Amino acid sequence: MISFIGAGPGDPDLITVKGQKRLAEADVVIFAGSLVNPAVLHVCKAGAEIHDSASMTLEAVLAVMKRAVGEGKKVARVHTGDPSIYGAIREQMDALDELAIPYEVIPGVSSFLAAAASLRKEFTLPDVSQTVIITRLAGRTPVPEKESLSSLAQHKASLCIFLSTHLLDQVTAELISGGYREDTPAAVVYKASWPDEKAVQGTLGDIAGKVAEAGIARTAMIMVGQFLEGPYSRSLLYHPEFTHGYREAERGSGQ
Repeated sequence: MISFIGAGPGDPDLITVKGQKRLAEADVVIFAGSLVNPAVLHVCKAGAEIHDSASMTLEAVLAVMKRAVGEGKKVARVHTGDPSIYGAIREQMDALDELAIPYEVIPGVSSFLAAAASLRKEFTLPDVSQTVIITRLAGRTPVPEKESLSSLAQHKASLCIFLSTHLLDQVTAELISGGYREDTPAAVVYKASWPDEKAVQGTLGDIAGKVAEAGIARTAMIMVGQFLEGPYSRSLLYHPEFTHGYREAERGSGQ
């Protein structure tokens, strides 16, 4: 059995209980060493065979999986954050399907969620935004034109941009050309939940300069939108005048 495990954003306490259990049981561990905090591996049993996939190809990863499963061993494939977001697990799962090797996927806490927690922000605020867009700037990995930052900017939703901090000047230029104002709140969180986490806040007009001054170029989450600051409306969920399936409006509250 192969267990794809989301390791979480960095803090080893943010891996799920199920993910940590599978990791502790594994005979063979393949982890994305360029992004996964090695501290997550402290639960691995003595004698576990551990591979850092940062220097491995897909073929090499699959060869380790195939050999280990053939020897009757349990394999943990550990990805940063949640493996369904920029985890490149589809190609691994398709190959395992062809080999008739069973697997499971255990989700994890993505860094965009850890970044919001770090800043103590909520993406979905009434009368501000009810939509979160997760994307990246096109680079060596292309992004469909219909998903360009300038196109997505037109929605004015809460925006989380992965893998693009080294091109922050281009990111802000595309968002402004797409319709965001220069004074739109923006933030960059470096290594959210890690001990050396850094957070920089500003606007689309000045965030690139602030981030450069902080020495942040990679491994950071870019967040843009009015959810970062400014007014919002109170939620109806806990409003005394609002009735829903679990609570009646309070008497005399106006409903």
